[in-house]
Amino acid sequence: MTDLFNIYQVTPLDATAIASTANDIHSHTFEELIIGVHGAVEHFIDYRSARYEAPFVIFVTKGKVHRIQPVTVAGACDLRVIRFKSEFIPETTFHLYATYHDNANIAFQRSPCFQRLVTLYDLIQDEAAAERPDLSVVKSLLSALFIMIESERSKQHPEMDSLLSTQDITFRNFLAILEENFRRPEGVTYYAEKLFMSVRSLNLICQHIMQQSVSEIVETRKMIEAKNLLMSTDRPVADIGFELGYADKAHFSSVFKKKAGQTPTAFRAEMRRLFT
Repeated sequence: MTDLFNIYQVTPLDATAIASTANDIHSHTFEELIIGVHGAVEHFIDYRSARYEAPFVIFVTKGKVHRIQPVTVAGACDLRVIRFKSEFIPETTFHLYATYHDNANIAFQRSPCFQRLVTLYDLIQDEAAAERPDLSVVKSLLSALFIMIESERSKQHPEMDSLLSTQDITFRNFLAILEENFRRPEGVTYYAEKLFMSVRSLNLICQHIMQQSVSEIVETRKMIEAKNLLMSTDRPVADIGFELGYADKAHFSSVFKKKAGQTPTAFRAEMRRLFT
């Protein structure tokens, strides 16, 4: 559909085709959601491999090294796949990092509740296939899909929350504080003090979970929001940079180009071309 969002299904024929290719271990520059309706997958992630039979949900965060091999079961394979850039649903995406960074694969029971996830996927697919798809509708439906997945996960796997490590809890708390403050020009010390810990300890946790330093995660969150505002508003570039804590347009543009590979103006023009 666009570079921001893509949706497709994996069928038994696709599973056979993938099995005949190298299918090397790799990482993505986008987020990936897979809803397993029928069949199974062999999933290598976090340096371990396991088989998961449908129904299941897999969420692979950007940059995770992994490999998925679809498998037919009794001749059936039906995987529903959605790929999207972080800035497509920025607030939801950062919440997902905290929830799924070490729990990419979640088994579900086959029930009317799981079927609702498939129905939401179908609604997204219908909108994406329209002659003139409305990406704002797709964004809303995708956010709703993740809310429903999280609701079902909490009901079917309450033990997952009780098994959270101290590091996981600290990282979730950090992301919650970040969500409230990333627009401010605060440094790493501010976040460490809010969590009553040293900068070194917070950096070690972030490196372990996200393979990024605290400052890199803060900058990533700012860039995701910058892209969101450039896509969804007509506000001047300087105003967007100022809102996100950059002192002037030149500094904001320099950081944005370093992270995104193009200037804010060029990014906005490209997104407008895609959206129209």
